[in-house]
This record gives sequence, C-alpha cells and structure tokens, in this order.
Amino acid sequence: MAMPTHAADYRRPRGGYWTAADLEHMPDDGSRYEVLNGLLVVNVAPKPRHQVLIKGLERALDAAVPSDCFAAVGVGVLVGDDEPIPDLIVCTLPFGLDDRGIPVDQVRLAVEVVSKSTTLQDHTLKPVFYAEAGIPNYWRIEINPFKGQLPNEALPVLFAYEPGVDGSYAPTHRVSAGQSVTLRNPFELTIDPGTLLPF
Repeated sequence: MAMPTHAADYRRPRGGYWTAADLEHMPDDGSRYEVLNGLLVVNVAPKPRHQVLIKGLERALDAAVPSDCFAAVGVGVLVGDDEPIPDLIVCTLPFGLDDRGIPVDQVRLAVEVVSKSTTLQDHTLKPVFYAEAGIPNYWRIEINPFKGQLPNEALPVLFAYEPGVDGSYAPTHRVSAGQSVTLRNPFELTIDPGTLLPF
C-alpha cells in the first residue's frame, strides 16, 4: 500500500521535499519508491496477477513498437526533480543503460495497472502529473472490480487517454476483455485486454 511521506522509517530530506536523487539512498527491500511533486510514494510489491498482465502487455508491445522505441517495465521517468515509476513505459531510443531513469521527453506512453493500493494514484494523481509532464499517451488497466465498471464488462479493462484541448488527458478508448481494438497512438497496436492474462 502507499505510505505517507512522514512514515517513521524514512528521514525527511532537507527542505522537506523529496527528489529523484534521494531515491539512491532508499533500502532495497522489495518496495517501489517514487517521487511525485516532491512527495515520497512507497508501494508494496504487486501481486502475481498484476505482474502477469504486465508481462503479457510487454510482449504485445515488443511485437508492435517501431524500431526507434523500446518498452520497459518498472523504469523511472525523470521529470525535473521528480521520478514517478509507471508500471510500463514506451520510450524512444537511445537511452543510457546505467542512467537513473528515462528523460520525460523520450516517453511516448505510460501505463499503470491498477492495484487496490494504487487506485487513487492511478485514477487521479498520476494522470494529471503525466499530462502536465507532456507524456502524450496514458493507459490505465483495471484488473479488479472497480467503481464505474459497466454491467457485464469483463476484466481486464483498458482505458486509453491522450491530451485534450486543455492539455489534460481525455479518454479515447475503453476496451474490455473479449473485445479487440486497434489503437493508433503512439503507434498501431491491435489488442484484446483478455489476452494479457493467459490463465
């Protein structure tokens, strides 16, 4: 679950704001540490369903991304002093294999697979942050029953977003398991979300 920035295990940095550089000093304890708007966000390790879906999506993207792009799982995105870590990104090449993360201007797509502990972040905070950072495509994938789920809508459900006239994300697609759709941005990909969970 997401932990508040004042958790006793973590020392608040000087000035009260966390930066991507502070993540270098976090413990290697299986948790995922991110910095959003100067706040430290800590999430527990995801469940197998989450990871199986991410692996399935990564395979689908690997087969579809253009030669100048790369799909990466769990890599930080550098946005000024912040460093969010989407579940998956597609970014342009090249990038430094030993760099702290990927510069935001190279990121073409950010994907979040919603867990019970990340619902608020993935529905509200991260879409606003990613849109303001200039990431041109955001996908949110629901793997658990969720508020607003339609009757007989089978999981997983993929929501695709692109910037609208005011720069905030506007929905372009809502696709449930068993449906197939061809997404054209940031590149062409035909996908049925149900195929991302093979068992």
